[in-house]
Amino acid sequence: MKDPTDRVTDHPADTYGAGPEDKTTVLPETAVALVELERLQTELAATEERAKNHWEQYLRALADVENVRKRAAKDLESTRQFAVEKFAQDLIAVKDSLELGIQNSAKADVANIVEGQNATLRLLAKAFEKAQIEEIDPAGAVFNPEMHEAMLAQPSDAPPNTVIAVIQRGYQLNGRLLRPARVVVSAPKN
Repeated sequence: MKDPTDRVTDHPADTYGAGPEDKTTVLPETAVALVELERLQTELAATEERAKNHWEQYLRALADVENVRKRAAKDLESTRQFAVEKFAQDLIAVKDSLELGIQNSAKADVANIVEGQNATLRLLAKAFEKAQIEEIDPAGAVFNPEMHEAMLAQPSDAPPNTVIAVIQRGYQLNGRLLRPARVVVSAPKN
């Protein structure tokens, strides 16, 4: 005789491999465990799919970052080459002017030579301006060891450590020192 607490199920998973006359009895604890197992397997499959998607997204992001790095390096090199090319083109005009001055120096008078040199200097100043090379002319300023190089100290009525003469102007490119200004600095009179 059958126990009334036994449950008979017609679920195909419960009767797999059994004939139509054979019915499997599933205990309630087993049914709950099977349902939980099925839920966990479904959750595991969904989690594995999300992990796979995240891995693929990570690999794509990694490739994108590498591509951006390579593109930035290429753009930087291109920009540097273009900047040098523009500066070189401006300097060619200065060279042309100097060569013209040398060729015509034998038949030119002093005033024309001076005017030619001034024109060449203006061309060079224009090339420096385009390249953002700034001149440092600190006459009368307080001596700054970061921008000036003291060639000598000379007794003067000016306040101590004041630039009283510029021997050679300095230059900076975009705020970066290319060459310090070479100066004479005031010293107290004895």
